[in-house]
Amino acid sequence: MDSNTGIMEIKGIGEKTAKLFRKLGIQTVGDLLHDYPRDYEDFKEPSAISECRAGELCSVRACLVGNISAKKVRSLTILNFIIRDAGGEISMTYFNMPYVKNILKKGLFYIFRGVVQAKNGRLVMEQAKIYKPEEYFRLTGILQPRYPLTAGLTNHMVAKAMKQALSFYDFPQDYLPEWVKRDMELEDYRQAVEEIHFPPDYESMLRARKRLAFDEFFLFILMLRKCKERNEVLENSYPMRDTGETERLTEALPYALTGAQKKVWGEIKADLQGGKAMNRLVQGDVGSGKTILAFLALLLCVSNGYQGAMMAPTEVLAAQHYESMTKLQKDYGLPIRPVLLTGSMTAKEKRQVYEAVQCGTVNVVIGTHALIQERVEYKNLALVVTDEQHRFGVAQRQRLAGKGENVHVMVMSATPIPRTLAIILYGDLDISVVDELPADRLPVKNCVVGTDYREKAYRFLAREAAAGRQVYVICPMVEEGELEGVENVTSYTEKLRSVLPQELRVGCLHGKMPAQDKNRIMEEYAAHKMDVLVSTTVIEVGINVPNATVMMIENAERFGLAQLHQLRGRVGRGEYQSYCIFINGSDKPQAFDRLDILNRSNDGFFIAGEDLKMRGPGDLFGIRQSGLMDFKIGDVYQDAGLLKKAEQCVEKLLAKDEGLALEEHRTLREYVEKALGEGDFRTI
Repeated sequence: MDSNTGIMEIKGIGEKTAKLFRKLGIQTVGDLLHDYPRDYEDFKEPSAISECRAGELCSVRACLVGNISAKKVRSLTILNFIIRDAGGEISMTYFNMPYVKNILKKGLFYIFRGVVQAKNGRLVMEQAKIYKPEEYFRLTGILQPRYPLTAGLTNHMVAKAMKQALSFYDFPQDYLPEWVKRDMELEDYRQAVEEIHFPPDYESMLRARKRLAFDEFFLFILMLRKCKERNEVLENSYPMRDTGETERLTEALPYALTGAQKKVWGEIKADLQGGKAMNRLVQGDVGSGKTILAFLALLLCVSNGYQGAMMAPTEVLAAQHYESMTKLQKDYGLPIRPVLLTGSMTAKEKRQVYEAVQCGTVNVVIGTHALIQERVEYKNLALVVTDEQHRFGVAQRQRLAGKGENVHVMVMSATPIPRTLAIILYGDLDISVVDELPADRLPVKNCVVGTDYREKAYRFLAREAAAGRQVYVICPMVEEGELEGVENVTSYTEKLRSVLPQELRVGCLHGKMPAQDKNRIMEEYAAHKMDVLVSTTVIEVGINVPNATVMMIENAERFGLAQLHQLRGRVGRGEYQSYCIFINGSDKPQAFDRLDILNRSNDGFFIAGEDLKMRGPGDLFGIRQSGLMDFKIGDVYQDAGLLKKAEQCVEKLLAKDEGLALEEHRTLREYVEKALGEGDFRTI
């Protein structure tokens, strides 16, 4: 087997199972081997109840005392009972799990595994897993991989397929030069892949993860250097002169540009009018006004007789950009003729757009990744703008830029990456920062609270919704059991429907839904057809709802601060005072201190810097900054030190052998040439 072998070549995977794997983006053995565990279960010896602390995942050996009470609240069945050992007791709660009554017998000991919470001075566990002692002790001392799943695909099925793939896979020669492995104390690639999936112990897993994360960073930076070399010699094929249209628009707008916006607009304009093709990143916090800068750049482009394109990460956001630009065009009589192009359009609709783009009757195309499909041919594309660039990665950006000859490229990002890391990660781009918010923007009010605050929070959500506002509730996981002891969207939606007033409309959104369902739900929420949206971090980008005023984030301690700040950016976008409630599921002082930074600052770049300082080696398996730079295992915040070392190794490599011509770099050169040729900037 090699990386291109189809998944159905693995014994036990038929068409039905292969279809489930395809839902996760796994079609080949190579895809499977790079489907790294999301986390690991470590079954330690059970603790005494007296040793349990709130916020910690605990296993306790205890027996049922008293009776199991059951009550029904609308569609929710709630079981409550007490378990006890020699040193204490815990109140147990189960939602929609009536069969638990048949599992437990009074006086017998079981092992209960879940996250302990403190409520009204008592220890509480919700939805804890139940094991017979002999069943539990078979698992102790083993690190069990936990994989991302989809309905119908179990963790056991993935692990079984992974073991087979590792047994028969013909690993290629390690492409990392020996001197890099020696300098960085990295193990061989084959060993790393085997041990990331089935580590004999925690230290082996950490070594494997270090090697694989380093590979991602090293190869990514090396390819960026190659792109930069190419971009630095690109002449400006579309020099633009000032037509007066952009100045007319800025003077007519009902608000004045901030000083930061004016400065960045000056840099963009200088690029478009200069001797080299623009290749610029515009970084700015949520609400800092990056979109109007993109519209100004596109206006300058079309007023010079060229076409422009703007790519957004979701269909909803693309549609919102299209509506905003259409409104500007109508309100101010601009020479912009925009069109929307998305994957969900019918074949006939797409064909009409293709014809209009090709003959030039439209001069701005706004859409999703549909913009880079082969069938889209532009008449004279001069400027490409990508929104939330880290969602696309370098390869897609290059493909879109390749739709024209030496086109200008402008990328926007609200992801608050500290400048030291941004210079590495966006090494092929010039960087502009919009570091000022409009003066009339109301700052979001924040609070960090424990789990015992939930009922009060629910009352607050209900009051805001009753006043006509809308609410987001964020849970880390999609379904129960994905991560021990964290809230999941599926169960939480049912819980909220039972505790909130019946007239409130509660919706559910997560990344495993089909694209059309996600788009429909976001559109319905934006149109205020629902009051409360329970979601995973899929709403981190891609929806603008000025009427949403409350963001409540469960298990906030599991997220990076920068990601929490981005989630908070979904509220505070309209005229009403907005609020963010961070529910801290841990009673560790360091967890509160970390979250308290969000209480004290709404500055994303300050928060990102603090995030770097406060990550510790034990934070490996929190909720990842989803999709950031398309890295599968590396995390630019968690692994900032490794990222910087990877950059140093790339600099040393290119200083020693710029063309990778030496024999010791042959395998790496072949790898890079293959990846550049295929436009794939990730590890093969």
